[in-house]
Amino acid sequence: MTGHPRPQRAAPAATGMAAAALERAARHAPFLRGLIHAEEALVALLEQGRFDEAVELALARLATPPPATAIRRARAGIALTVAIADLAGAWPLERVTAALSDFADRAIEAALGAALSERGIPSPQGLAILALGKLGSRELNYSSDVDLIALHDPARLAVGPGRDPDEEAIRIVRRMTAFLAERTADGYGFRVDLRLRPDPDSTPLSLRLAAAESYYQSQALMWERSAFIRARPVAGDLAMGAAFLAGLDGFIWRRSLDYSAIAEIGEVSVRIREHYGEVERFGPGYDLKRGRGGIREVEFFAAVHQLVHGGREPALRAPATLDALAALARAGRIGPAEAATLASAYRDFRTLEHRLQMVADQQTHTIPRLAAERRQIAGLMGAAGWEEVARAIEPQTRAVARLYDRLLRGEAGARAAARIPLEEQAIRRWAAASRIAEPELLAQLLSTWRSGRPRSLRAPEALAAFEAVAPRLVKRVASGRMGRAGLVRLDTFVKSLPSGVQFWRLLEAHPSLADLLARLLSETPYLADALAARPDLFDVAIDPPAPLASLEAALEELPPAPATAQGLEPFLDRIRRATAERRFRIGIDLIEGRRDALDAAAELSLLAEAAIVRVGEAVTRLFEARHGRVPGSELVTLGLGRLGGRALTPQSDLDLVFVFTGDFAATSDGENPLGASTYFNRLAQRLVSALSAPTAQGPLYAVDTRLRPSGAQGLLAVSLRSFERYQEQEAELWETLALTRARPISGSPEARAAVGCTLERLLSVPRDPSEVRRHALEMRLLMETHKPPAGPWDVKLIRGGLVDLEFVIGARALERGLRVPTDLDGAAAMVAPDLRAPHRLLMTVLVLLRLILPASASASPDAAATALLARTCGNTGVAKLRADLLEARRAVLRAFDEQFGTRRG
Repeated sequence: MTGHPRPQRAAPAATGMAAAALERAARHAPFLRGLIHAEEALVALLEQGRFDEAVELALARLATPPPATAIRRARAGIALTVAIADLAGAWPLERVTAALSDFADRAIEAALGAALSERGIPSPQGLAILALGKLGSRELNYSSDVDLIALHDPARLAVGPGRDPDEEAIRIVRRMTAFLAERTADGYGFRVDLRLRPDPDSTPLSLRLAAAESYYQSQALMWERSAFIRARPVAGDLAMGAAFLAGLDGFIWRRSLDYSAIAEIGEVSVRIREHYGEVERFGPGYDLKRGRGGIREVEFFAAVHQLVHGGREPALRAPATLDALAALARAGRIGPAEAATLASAYRDFRTLEHRLQMVADQQTHTIPRLAAERRQIAGLMGAAGWEEVARAIEPQTRAVARLYDRLLRGEAGARAAARIPLEEQAIRRWAAASRIAEPELLAQLLSTWRSGRPRSLRAPEALAAFEAVAPRLVKRVASGRMGRAGLVRLDTFVKSLPSGVQFWRLLEAHPSLADLLARLLSETPYLADALAARPDLFDVAIDPPAPLASLEAALEELPPAPATAQGLEPFLDRIRRATAERRFRIGIDLIEGRRDALDAAAELSLLAEAAIVRVGEAVTRLFEARHGRVPGSELVTLGLGRLGGRALTPQSDLDLVFVFTGDFAATSDGENPLGASTYFNRLAQRLVSALSAPTAQGPLYAVDTRLRPSGAQGLLAVSLRSFERYQEQEAELWETLALTRARPISGSPEARAAVGCTLERLLSVPRDPSEVRRHALEMRLLMETHKPPAGPWDVKLIRGGLVDLEFVIGARALERGLRVPTDLDGAAAMVAPDLRAPHRLLMTVLVLLRLILPASASASPDAAATALLARTCGNTGVAKLRADLLEARRAVLRAFDEQFGTRRG
């Protein structure tokens, strides 16, 4: 407060308002009247509206010993100054609460300093005082107590020889509390509440730092998490306190959307309402803080949304309630009208709360039952009578209660299903009524789940939430197209969840998410297996990321390359997690019909490209640390096939070819030098291994390098000159055809440009169109012989399918000396406009089949899978989809026959 500019003379209006405030205070508040009579010097400043100077004068008293007297005399000055500035309307609520909080900080600091001095301890190092509650958020009310937690590090606390640091810390905190809270002839400084520490009946007044860290990171409860939203260090070793709080970020702010906060805070709310609910509606006896629609419900409303979303959105972590409401509205987590209603109510409630406390300096929140006392409050507020106050406040309590009730109620109440029975025979009857074909398996699984053996169901709250959502979830999973396999996947999922209270309560509150989980477990093995192995993937179903619009955006999602070899495995695991989450979200969008299949294929390709770049950076950095660099040379990764055409499916492997620029006869300059060819072949092998090696997180991508010069018999990496010479002198036409969709993926811009120019030259060589058609046709017929279609739904290999279409486009591009654009849809538009619509449908079916079925079974889907495929493609039924596919294939076959001069009907 001492940092505010000092006004030399108050404006006449401010002086008039201050005089009126002093008059109201003396008439209606006995506590303030006593201060006015005792504080002549302060009153002289206040009469002139010089509030900042009055604050400085009051704070200066803290420097005059003895400490207990100094704190109480300073508090009297602050109490009078803040009250008159508040009553005069000179300070808004935020300034009032900040002034009270700032003084509390100073008083606690003074009390701790005095306690340390008495014990002969020169420095507070190793002892930190944390403020929680309203002091923590700098929202202290007029007669509030202060919620504190004391922490000490025995190794850092500078106690004298022979003294036990734990005992010393307790003595210091006890003495600090006495300086603040004991009543003397001068009153008291602050009531101190130390009960927010863990298990206050059995733990010491000051907690060991290590024990506190262990407790809050492993055992703490929801209400403790909520309390720490507003925690900050206020005295003692501030750096130690700040470091402790920083270490609790993962405890307070969960990355997973924390809907358990709603249920647990809701339970607290019910208990509070029951305890303080004698007077439900605003009026005599109503508790303004804890009553229905009161201050606490505004604070809880903000805290719930912060806990739910703050783990992913740091901007929501504002400690003060008004700041939190504004941040939530800016982020779109609550509506602007809701935020405005709650903020306005909060300001008015807190203002009235202060008036209640100013009368007699009591920590009260209750509307007086006596009419005379209510008239006092109305007089302090400058109202004509209590009815005027009630008309302003009562509608706001109703509005807050409505919003808070809606938050707690969610969607669960109206949609709750009957629980699954407990007895085995009753389970069988329930299963029969629900058309579940595996009652024995269901009874067995339910027995395991209800035993509490799965980690996600050990807590009673988790099991209760699961029981509420189980009927809906089990019916949809067991009656899905996978039946028994779906139930088995659900069992794997339940057993894989590390904890369950938040998750099951989330599904209970949002049945649509339970339905989505059931669909994933019962309709698509690809996503179901991923989810069963990694239940945390469901987070991206709850809070989906924005689609990737560029390679730069994809790279930003992936971690940077590690500096040491020890960091490579954790780095690769983070890459695997990030790509798995993104691929899982794309799969959900496809199943839900929210994503165009070609857009999904392009995004999958961007993601793979970014992974290649990041993994390549990591592998290259570590390789260079051992072997140095080859001067003037670097490795360039070429993407071919679906990666080159940005047309990956969810189960595509990556067709990669490696070339290096510069002189193949050069040698690297490191401690263990290698010749260029050996150097880049080893580097390429490490890159392939890093991309494809399975770990605890699973493999990143399957890699196919057989399109390199000389195929599987050739070197993994060749020089750019060797690559060019091979393509010019030895390559068969199908190998050149593959280059029409090749593009450089990784490497410096200069190296990629050099390789790109080489590709352009190789493709622009004039060719006899008849020779191109003859060789391409021979290759396609040979491929058909050795790799025939697996069934009528094999849209890739069937006649008139994607491979035929790609041969048409590739041959037309090669005849013209062109590279195919990076998306096959654009390529169709460029060289085969008549194939654009067929390509879109065939590609859509391929992407969805790869998602719905394993690659080995996607050519012969069952009836349920084809029904899902038709629905996801937007068709009215399987018959319509078959007809559309037949028409698309006919269009491709016409183009094929026209291109290659043959009839393949």
